[in-house]
Amino acid sequence: MTILCVRFDLSAAGAAVLPELLGLLEEFTPVVEALPPDGALADLRGAERYFGRGAVELASVIRVRALARYGVDCAMGAGPGPMLARMALRDARPGVTRAVPREGGRDFLAAKPVGALPGVGAATARTLCEYGLDTLGRLADAPLSTVQRLVGARTGRDLHEKANGVDRGRVVPNAVAASLAAERTFDRDELDPVRHRRALLSATEELGTRLRAVEKVCRVLTLTVRYADRSSTVRSRTLREPTAHSSALTATAYGLYEALGLQRARVRALALRAESLTPAEHASHQLTFDPADEKTRRVEQAADRIRAKFGPGAVIPGALAA
Repeated sequence: MTILCVRFDLSAAGAAVLPELLGLLEEFTPVVEALPPDGALADLRGAERYFGRGAVELASVIRVRALARYGVDCAMGAGPGPMLARMALRDARPGVTRAVPREGGRDFLAAKPVGALPGVGAATARTLCEYGLDTLGRLADAPLSTVQRLVGARTGRDLHEKANGVDRGRVVPNAVAASLAAERTFDRDELDPVRHRRALLSATEELGTRLRAVEKVCRVLTLTVRYADRSSTVRSRTLREPTAHSSALTATAYGLYEALGLQRARVRALALRAESLTPAEHASHQLTFDPADEKTRRVEQAADRIRAKFGPGAVIPGALAA
């Protein structure tokens, strides 16, 4: 077992702590793939050799450190490949690592319905079930040619291999920067829209600063609102152009918030996630010839220099813009 799939319980700590948790995984292996909003894949082959411990033992250490440092528990699945590790995670619970033995993939999958297999949608599952291939064990036992006649040559071969426990996937490293998150949690259930907007302003200032620091721009902004009853609402919006400009992020965040029409909603936390990140050098900026916009960008550059010299708390969100 060399691949670990982790799902962090961020209900208390919030989504903003995910980058730190991914950094924890990177203490064991550089091959870490983020699975926002709360998970990750880690290839532990090198770690097993280096530490002389198996994936399950390393998973126990990771869980203890996540609890000790961040107060975050996690559920984990381990397997010889990413697909099996993900499916093992579905059977796991916090504090327990569900492991699939290296040669036990087919047995682990046999009793599961075909719809549980990645790549099997509702239509494909219905077609297979109509011909009696309703479990992965039966799909694995069926002749490859039969499966290919039902769902097509390429898809049939892929599903037949997966049902037999053949996992050709791999962990894609350096995906940690695929998104950045910032969360603001209120001390009590907050009804005041002014305080909601103030929290959003603070979060977008943080995101903009972090994006510019790593020379990235984002294309999509996602707002998550968590309520007093622990329910949540998630909304995403694609920006007109990729940006790391704090004022553009703030305007988009305000638009997402206002579209929800929360009125007197009791809000526990607001989280923003910048997604679809790309290098800033590859992004284009539409010139507006707006003196106010150019002034705001110059102020941002000055604020970034102040933060770099004196620390993140040196600039109050929105203060320089005011």
